[in-house]
Amino acid sequence: MKGKVSQMVTKKTTQHIVPNSDGGWSVKKSGSSKATKSFSKQADAIKLGEQISKNQNTALITHSKDGRIKSVKSFNNGLKK
Repeated sequence: MKGKVSQMVTKKTTQHIVPNSDGGWSVKKSGSSKATKSFSKQADAIKLGEQISKNQNTALITHSKDGRIKSVKSFNNGLKK
């Protein structure tokens, strides 16, 4: 799926929900080493990631604990939902 995601993502910044070193979840934009915000629950991180992605008309990519892509959700940027 990784190759497909890179082909689908436009030049706009994509948001990612990734596991962090504290055992929680972080919202990060593509290419950034710093988290926008971190949460203890993945669901809370997804809520913020969705808000940001909607505002920026980009995609939200949610990763699992092992770092693999779990889901891709488009917010009006040409990606299929």
